[in-house]
Amino acid sequence: MPYLVKCLESVESQTLDPARIEVIAVDDGSTDGTGEYLEKFAERAAMSVTVLSQPNSGGPSGPRNVGLGKARGRYVFFLDADDYFGPEALERMVTMADEQGTDVVLGKVVGVNRSAPKSMWGKNLPRTDVFSSNIKFTLSAQKLFRRELLTQHGMHFDESLKTGEDALFTMEAYLRAKGVSVVADYDCYYLVGRDDGKHATKSGGYTLRFDSARALMGLIAEHVPEGPRRDALMVRPLLITLLSQFGPGFLKQSEKTRRHKLDLAKPLLDSYWHEGVAGRLKVHERLRLHLVAQGRGDLLVDVLEFIKAKKDPEVLLESRGRKAYLTYPHFRDPAAGVPDSCYVPTSREAATIEGFRPRTTLIPRLRRVARRVLRPLRAA
Repeated sequence: MPYLVKCLESVESQTLDPARIEVIAVDDGSTDGTGEYLEKFAERAAMSVTVLSQPNSGGPSGPRNVGLGKARGRYVFFLDADDYFGPEALERMVTMADEQGTDVVLGKVVGVNRSAPKSMWGKNLPRTDVFSSNIKFTLSAQKLFRRELLTQHGMHFDESLKTGEDALFTMEAYLRAKGVSVVADYDCYYLVGRDDGKHATKSGGYTLRFDSARALMGLIAEHVPEGPRRDALMVRPLLITLLSQFGPGFLKQSEKTRRHKLDLAKPLLDSYWHEGVAGRLKVHERLRLHLVAQGRGDLLVDVLEFIKAKKDPEVLLESRGRKAYLTYPHFRDPAAGVPDSCYVPTSREAATIEGFRPRTTLIPRLRRVARRVLRPLRAA
């Protein structure tokens, strides 16, 4: 409360026939009048409403699992009490799933008093997957899931995780789904930032983030064989969950906390950090994770101070402009021993470098084709 009021109003306002909607509200030990309001809502609502009350579980996983166990619809949607739907949200998502036969549907998310993911909403995608789109960068639980997918694989939220449990659940659903759809042309879900700042995803200590990264990396490794497809997915936990622990906030932390973070990160990077993943990251991201993998907190501090000061690294061009480097701190510093590969720009970064002329593989490829064609002619 009071966010729950608008949340439930948005459910009542859905254009989907109320007879097709089943609401299961789990009151997880609230003390602010939520339980009483839910009971009143159940009495007046046009759709079926079940209110379940339980002692506070300390996280969202338990209540979601309870609700999932009671659900009987063809689809389920996990609606957080702080947030709310656009009026046509459920109708549009259900229609997409029915028409395409997909198991997961993402409805466009809009931030209210907080940021929201953006890279996956460029256009409607009737059928895609986690390897062919940017959906890996939105792993919150606020998706439409085909319930048969979840029951068939015994899927549930990991109650041992106090943060990141939705990322684990959603990634598994992406990997198991027989197709995913994206509704990008309508604001389906409004993600609300609370005025008191006490959103559940912002609570908990940093060790919980490492638990989340470890679980998500393990899930990806379990379901996806080594190779480019796994590397593409590993970018998500490395970039979003792990690297965020080694941003400018690292500078304010005690030496003990810094060392603890490096120790927590080491086994994860030992297992999953390699060239195939590193090459997909921007220079400042790749450089920081390399230093974390090497346990070089001292060098990392220099890089973070450089970034915090909003400095732009100088560009070094070599080999007549065919090689480029972004010279962040410790570039070719013999004492630091950081390899040049950490400073090589991605293709997007390189596109903005004046005078850079990347090597092209077209001419050598044409030469090889010509040799194969001419060889039998000469033999004749």
